[in-house]
Amino acid sequence: MTLSISLIQQIDALLPQTQCGLCGHRDGCLPYAKSIAEGEDANKCVPGGQPVADALAELLARPKLTAEPSVWDIQSDGRPQRMKAIIREDECIGCTKCISACPVDAIIGSGKLMHTVLTDLCTGCELCIPPCPVDCIDLVEDLENIPTEPQRIAEQEDLRQRYYAHIQREENRRIHRKGPVVRAEIDTELFAQYTEQNQQLPAIEVLEKPEQTKMVMDAKTTIELAKIRTQIKKLEKQLSVRPDEKKQLQLDGLLQQLSDLQGA
Repeated sequence: MTLSISLIQQIDALLPQTQCGLCGHRDGCLPYAKSIAEGEDANKCVPGGQPVADALAELLARPKLTAEPSVWDIQSDGRPQRMKAIIREDECIGCTKCISACPVDAIIGSGKLMHTVLTDLCTGCELCIPPCPVDCIDLVEDLENIPTEPQRIAEQEDLRQRYYAHIQREENRRIHRKGPVVRAEIDTELFAQYTEQNQQLPAIEVLEKPEQTKMVMDAKTTIELAKIRTQIKKLEKQLSVRPDEKKQLQLDGLLQQLSDLQGA
């Protein structure tokens, strides 16, 4: 990474770690921190509001910009109203899509069983709402007291830890998973470089994808086998009607190819 990881860390430390993607960076606060260090405007953190925009401007010695507006009312600390997700549990069908979408693992449940939100851990990021096929998730105001600055810092560190653990687990699962992945591709190289500099975070590795490669190879092999079997059947039918030395040689060659592919 050409940019100073130290600067990216300082920027990331000021972001609220909601991992909501409202800044335009779907994979959370760290990619936005990197983009800010590269010159992107530092006023796009919606849940951070004006206090975060001003703090970033001060850190970077840039002009202060008006923060991107929130749909929620502004609290006394200048930040938008904190929200929490809740599941209408009697309507939940147990599809698990919200669990996969939650960046901080604040939703628990199992397939075809009721899910629930651990509201103490929920960031109100809203990412669980679009995947829900039965629209049984609501956002409600967090009526707890506004946290003090030390409480906020501790909360952000916990959320950062939970998100990195989530990424680590999802990346390990992804190389073995068949079918579509819920999240967009995560820039694991960026997260891996960041965790190398911070031993308190769960380590993230840039993983190879042998299983995915194998799946592609298997698909190609299956198609090739199907073609060879079709040709074999056609030649066998023709030879059953009339012997032909040339076609017999072709058949022998195809049978050998079939044997080699099946034994690979």
